[in-house]
Amino acid sequence: MKLSQLYTNRWMLCLALAATTLSSCKKDDNPNGLPEVSPEDYVGKVDGYGSSDEVYEKNLVAYWSFDDTKNEKISGIAPTSSANDALVPNGVRGKALSLNAGWIYYGSQFANFKTEALKSFTVSAWVQVLNNGSKKTLPFTISRPGIYQGNVNLVLETNSKPATDLDNLIVKAVYTDLNGNTQDNLNAPWLSSYKSPKLGADKWTHLVITYDAAANNIQIWADGVKIGTTDYQNRGTNYFKSWEQNEVIIGSNYNSIPGKEVNANTEFAPMTGKIDEIRVYNAVVDDAHIKTLFNLGVANK
Repeated sequence: MKLSQLYTNRWMLCLALAATTLSSCKKDDNPNGLPEVSPEDYVGKVDGYGSSDEVYEKNLVAYWSFDDTKNEKISGIAPTSSANDALVPNGVRGKALSLNAGWIYYGSQFANFKTEALKSFTVSAWVQVLNNGSKKTLPFTISRPGIYQGNVNLVLETNSKPATDLDNLIVKAVYTDLNGNTQDNLNAPWLSSYKSPKLGADKWTHLVITYDAAANNIQIWADGVKIGTTDYQNRGTNYFKSWEQNEVIIGSNYNSIPGKEVNANTEFAPMTGKIDEIRVYNAVVDDAHIKTLFNLGVANK
C-alpha cells in the first residue's frame, strides 16, 4: 500500500509538472502587447481611410472641393475673375467645377506656394475631359504674372488625338527650374512603356503629378497607375523653384484672360470639361497613397 501510494504521488507530481510546462509553452497571440483591433473599426473605410481628407493631411497646402464654393479651402482665397464656369452636381465628392471653354483666375499670392514653402510637391486632380484634335488643355497651373509658363503645370495634350479616341491621353508634368527654364516628363507614346488612362464623356480620371526635390524626379500617375516614363523623370541639376510672385489659374493660362495676355501663343484653349478635388501637397505622396486617393475617389470618399 505504501509503495502504491508512492507511485501515485509521483505520477500526480509528474502530471502537475507537465501541465505547468504546457502552460508555459502556450503560444502568445500578442507577444508585443499591441492594442486590440476590431474589424468594426474598418467598416466603410477604403485602404484604412474614411475619406481623402485623411491622406497626407499634414502636408495638404491647398484644396479646392468645389462644394458650393470656388474658394481655395485652406487659405480662403476667392477667385479674382472667371468665365464660363459653374458648380454642378455629380462630382467625385459632392459638386464639381464645370467649364465650357472656361477658366478661374486667382490673382493672389498663396503663402503655401512661396519659394521657401514649396520644394517637393504633389498635385492631385480629377477631370472629365476629351481629346479635341486641335488645342492643349491646362487644368491647373501655379502661374507667374507676365510669364507664359507657370511654376507648376498639369498639361493635357488633347490636341494630339480626336475626340473619338478614348484610349489615349498624353499627360505632361511641367515645372520651372531655378534658372527660369522648364523641365517636364510625360507618358511618352513612342516608348514601349507607354500607358494611358481611358477617357469618356462621363468618366472621371484621376491625375497626379509628383516632384521629389531630393532626387529631382518628376512623375505622373493616372487612375492609380504610374504612367510617366522613367526615361525623363530625372532632371539632372535642373531643380524646381517656386518663383514669386505667383498665382493660380484653373482651366487655362494667361493668354485666355482678358488683360493678362503675355504673348500671341494659342496652343492652349480654355478648358471644356469638368474638374474636381484639386489637392496640392508640399511633399511627395508615395505610390501606395496615390493609389489610395484613387480608390477613395472611386468610392466617392
